[in-house]
Amino acid sequence: AETNGRNSPNTGVPSFIEVSDPGEEYVMSYNLRGLALIFNQEYFSPELHLPHRHGTKADKNNLLRRLEELSFAVRPYDNLTRQEVLAVINDAVNWSHTEADCFLCVFLSHGENECVFARDGKLSIRDLTHTFKGDRCPSLVGKPKIFIFQACRGDKHDEPVSPIVDVVDCEVHANQLVVDAGTVHTLPAGADFLMCYSVAEGYFSHRETLNGSWYIQDLCEVLQEYGTRLEITEMMTLVNRRVSLRRVENCADRNAIGKKQVPCYTSMLTKKLYFRSKKL
Repeated sequence: AETNGRNSPNTGVPSFIEVSDPGEEYVMSYNLRGLALIFNQEYFSPELHLPHRHGTKADKNNLLRRLEELSFAVRPYDNLTRQEVLAVINDAVNWSHTEADCFLCVFLSHGENECVFARDGKLSIRDLTHTFKGDRCPSLVGKPKIFIFQACRGDKHDEPVSPIVDVVDCEVHANQLVVDAGTVHTLPAGADFLMCYSVAEGYFSHRETLNGSWYIQDLCEVLQEYGTRLEITEMMTLVNRRVSLRRVENCADRNAIGKKQVPCYTSMLTKKLYFRSKKL
């Protein structure tokens, strides 16, 4: 887009804003789609007093299939310690992203404040994301960096305030509905980042012990149906809608009956982002 920096005589707005293409897309025609990391935390050290996250394997396997279908090079990791996670992150930062469209990272864990949990303790979300900024990872400058967090973010459920469209059953002795512990705050990360959270700040994130979390179930369904056709923020809005139409039914925790969940995302993307099919 032209950037002469002069103000429009009618609006006083810099001219480059008016001549920028509102439909401009990220370049997604590199040889590789990009690296996708999945950190799956099911078990935790006893001293953390965190419950096991049964059902998270279903989330991991579901994501693995969907991301591979979108041509990502997926690397899943199970139950890593803090140092092991940081080592993987460091390797990813040093990986050459020059021929990649973008980068994606998923954490399936418990969360608290501005952290997610590895097997033996907390990891700062801010530190994790800042590692991929331009000064540390120049080969990702100007490219989308997507972070997805399936983790609880508070101590409240959403109360239903409108007619319920979809119902999710939770059988006590089979597919048990539980929540992920802790609270995670929304954090800005810089230009070209997309931060996706399973639930709005201050509320519970629901996970079924057999089928996985509501958020990842619906995210993967949307990726399967629309992954190569819709722009990513349109897809994430659709995920928000689908999750928000669910409700808790027949759960062992009677206080959770009828409660709901709404995900959220924070976009610092500067262009439209599509995962159109790669040409063979």
